[in-house]
Amino acid sequence: MNSVDEAYLGYKGRIAGILKNMGLDVGDRIKIARGDRVFEGVLMPREKLYGYRPIIVIKLDNGYNVGVRIDETARIELVAKKKPRIFTKPKIVQRSSLPHVTFLSTGGTIVSKVDYETGAVKPALTVEELLEWVPEIGETAYIDAKVILNVFSEDLTPGHWALIAEKAYEEFKKGKAGVVIAHGTDTMGYTAAAIAFAIRRKPGPIVFVGAQRSSDRPSTDSAFNLKSAFLVAAQADIAESVVVMHGETGDTYALVHRGVKVRKMHTSRRDAFQSINDLPIARVFPDEKKIEIIGRVLHRRNKDEDPLLMNKFDDKVALIKFYPGMHPDIFEHLIDDGYHGIVVEGTGLGHIANRLIPVLEKARKEGIPVVITSQCLFGRIDLYVYSTGRRLIEAGVIPGSDMLPETAYVKLSWILGSHTTDLEKVRKLMLENFEGEINPRLTVNLYPRWII
Repeated sequence: MNSVDEAYLGYKGRIAGILKNMGLDVGDRIKIARGDRVFEGVLMPREKLYGYRPIIVIKLDNGYNVGVRIDETARIELVAKKKPRIFTKPKIVQRSSLPHVTFLSTGGTIVSKVDYETGAVKPALTVEELLEWVPEIGETAYIDAKVILNVFSEDLTPGHWALIAEKAYEEFKKGKAGVVIAHGTDTMGYTAAAIAFAIRRKPGPIVFVGAQRSSDRPSTDSAFNLKSAFLVAAQADIAESVVVMHGETGDTYALVHRGVKVRKMHTSRRDAFQSINDLPIARVFPDEKKIEIIGRVLHRRNKDEDPLLMNKFDDKVALIKFYPGMHPDIFEHLIDDGYHGIVVEGTGLGHIANRLIPVLEKARKEGIPVVITSQCLFGRIDLYVYSTGRRLIEAGVIPGSDMLPETAYVKLSWILGSHTTDLEKVRKLMLENFEGEINPRLTVNLYPRWII
């Protein structure tokens, strides 16, 4: 078995040589025997990053992909060549009378659709690809589609937030009814909060949507979430930055979460997203084309609203989690390194160790605002109950009320970037309720719907 240096189907080295010598292609059905175990499925391409690893990826008949390690004892057999299929693409006819919605792609699982010829997933980035994949969205809106980024959500920065805000703002200036933004789920809450602040006077909804499971999996949530998101963007009487994702594990309804009050609460469940210290704004039944308002709506749709772009973010803001045994050096480093703002996740009511309070007071004296939030998701901080909290007030920290730590981080970054660096003005703006990030009254049971 020869090896090759160049990539073949994404594989490299010895495995590339094996596949090339056998004349195998993506989509071929193969059998791999190793010891007393036999794996049979469709040959899949390999991610370039992992191409040199001695593993062949196949799609099993149950729809899942597995990687089979190829050692010297492994036997590979061609079961059947991929049968070429002739697809007649449906003629895409959009109805201009429907609300005009723009789909902005930043990457993520949600934009990966199945290539039914090979079983692989590939991005669906054009209007034609979207409508071929999920034709129902064409019954809801007249769609335009643009790719503005193609990055993992964990690689996004405040600079990317500024770009996303600018592109969404441009679509509203063109008169679009709404904007749908495809985004990876892991940091979707950060970006949804950032866009909530960055575009003032939104004429319609900005809808963030993602997927927990890719479209080649039997339990995929991609199409359902997309249908729900486009319905909200086209029809909901909302003019806020929101996240639309599954509301329960089945395909019954999706929930509309306010972008400044939402967090991903589970690594893999389809209903991973939950509104924190707030009710979801609405329930969405995409198959019935129905939107049911169940929470507070702060800003209603108004096509005559003239949006204002304020999309500068300060990337020298830190979000720090307090823990027992924490040393002041961490804050000293942030001060010495020229950070412009700090958000601290304190304990329950917003406390940290008393030994750390002097360094926070030092930060304030050097013009660095410090915001205190809580590691407890539900409820709000109160720095007047215990002596530690009162010492923090005396040190000049800014209480974060019931804001999520990540929302407080985004808001402070936005205030420092788009408004002011004056400490008293920063304090005033952090305590101002711009987008419902502060819930004035928590009068309902807002604990988790489910506990794992």
